[in-house]
Amino acid sequence: MRMFAPIAALHRKQITFMGEGSLLKRPVAMIGEALTQLGAGFESENGLLPFVVKGPMQGGGATIDGSISSQLLTGLLMALPLAEDDSEISVINLKSKPYVEMTIRLLADFGIRIENHNFKLFNIPGKQQYKAREYNIEGDWSGAAFLLVAGAINGNLTVKGLQQNSAQADKAIMEVLKNTGAEFNISSDAVQIEKSELLPFIFDATGCPDLFPPLAALAANCKGISRIRGVERLIHKESNRADAIQIEMGKFGINVKVEGNEMIIEGGKISGARVNSHNDHRIAMMAAVAALGADGPVIINDSACVAKSYPGFFNDLAKLGVQVD
Repeated sequence: MRMFAPIAALHRKQITFMGEGSLLKRPVAMIGEALTQLGAGFESENGLLPFVVKGPMQGGGATIDGSISSQLLTGLLMALPLAEDDSEISVINLKSKPYVEMTIRLLADFGIRIENHNFKLFNIPGKQQYKAREYNIEGDWSGAAFLLVAGAINGNLTVKGLQQNSAQADKAIMEVLKNTGAEFNISSDAVQIEKSELLPFIFDATGCPDLFPPLAALAANCKGISRIRGVERLIHKESNRADAIQIEMGKFGINVKVEGNEMIIEGGKISGARVNSHNDHRIAMMAAVAALGADGPVIINDSACVAKSYPGFFNDLAKLGVQVD
């Protein structure tokens, strides 16, 4: 909704955004603050869904907070080139710079010009036009991270379609796997990884918070204490992922503590358990990957939520020889 609200604000019609589940708890005030600065109308009774957007958004100047998510900025960068006036967007405390870089690269491929001044100020000429073209979509490092961790835990695995020069933030999983001592080979578009003796790691996931779940599964299977920074980025996800990781890893017998902005995970024996996905696709995949090192069966409640981002996840996991019922 953060990304599509600016696009909706280009239209003269009144458009209502509604949702369900965890979306109903996500704050939307930041969306309204940005759109009203740029000439669009915005209404929300309590700062949550549902909300109403009415354009057209004219362009101009706006200041936004980038500490919670880069999705709103992404939406503005996509929409404002079509606005009537030129725009200047100031961003305070932007955390997810790789995602913004990826957006700007993508827009350039479709003929859109944006000036990026050190990720703090963006100048966007108005009255631009997108140019149609054929486009090859690269593989998803966010989904691949779970498979790569699964390979390091359970056995030989090759993941294809991964660009090594990708701007995707979650490509950083390769840095972590290297630090754990995982054995892998990289080619131009694939990564082959083998079962390895895994060492604990320290990693700052502030710029790639979606890596927290696969990193938690990895840490649970490492011998020792791992530390992951960036917990503040986990609150407004499909679940409160910091709480969800603590709760579900605890059911496996894995000790997880949060101290300030750091998550501390002590790897060790993983017990079979019944766990809950919290209706969060990444928590479900985390549980499945962590289960590869368990000493008994693992049951994941509401596992179908993986369909949000990776419908074929359990089928791909089965290719590793994992029994999935």
